[in-house]
Amino acid sequence: MTGILILEQALNGLQFGLMLFLLAAGLTLVFGIMDMINLAHGSLYMIGAYLMAALAQATGSFWVALPLAVIATAIIGMALEIALLRRLYQRDHLTQVLATFAVILIANEVIRLIFGPQPVMLNPPAALSGPVTLLPGLSYSSYRLLIIGIGLAVAVVLYILVAKTRTGMLVRAGASNREMATAMGVNIKGLFTVVFGVGAALCAIAGAMLGPILAVQVGMGESILILAFVVIVIGGIGSIRGALVGAMLVGLVDTVGRAFLPMLFREFLPPTYASNLGPAVASILIYLLMAVVLFWKPQGLFPARG
Repeated sequence: MTGILILEQALNGLQFGLMLFLLAAGLTLVFGIMDMINLAHGSLYMIGAYLMAALAQATGSFWVALPLAVIATAIIGMALEIALLRRLYQRDHLTQVLATFAVILIANEVIRLIFGPQPVMLNPPAALSGPVTLLPGLSYSSYRLLIIGIGLAVAVVLYILVAKTRTGMLVRAGASNREMATAMGVNIKGLFTVVFGVGAALCAIAGAMLGPILAVQVGMGESILILAFVVIVIGGIGSIRGALVGAMLVGLVDTVGRAFLPMLFREFLPPTYASNLGPAVASILIYLLMAVVLFWKPQGLFPARG
């Protein structure tokens, strides 16, 4: 029974980690190439989830709504980069933090005005609403398996795009040495607009896929943005491989910790204390993981820059 529970939580951690990777991949490239702190990245995740919910209701189809929401969010992201964020590239980090924090507040209020303050319902496809049997005694959500499959597929496509194509070569060059890439004739502004659009699309995929599991509500991007920053700090700024490894570590540590630490504490403490202490300790495990990684490798596990 314990083995089945461990396997189930490992699958949950894999699913959560892959969605974190979608968020962190765009964020780490933005940070790595342009040295810009973009707190509004979580707002694109929220916008993608809301657009997915609205389009699914309007079209009556989850699968029709998904690509439409991804494309619309990418367009919004590129428009935001051209209209506002491009002006912040040469500013200091404090200015970038303040400006993108303002974008968070504006996005939250716009969403609240359009959709209202209450959470919006987003249902998974009817065909994937039930569990499937993976092993004797282990039934797992078919929708969560879909999330894992989509996350792995996007990770592979993103790896091929970054590692095997000319555009990916330019992205890696910009992340490694922006000044040299500019001197060699790379259009950094245009490249960054494309990268930002890809990052927004990845946010939309994460928001659309997690919407049926988590609440689609105003402010949903802030909490997950913190986890995305933890991922890129652990993995190394500007590194897609680092974002993937960091996301897997954070997803597994967070999920397994929340599942098993309360059980562990019940072996030594009264149930009341264990039920309160377990979730509290589990919530700080990823930050302890980040501290250990930074102590061991201050630039992260796979930094893009030397």
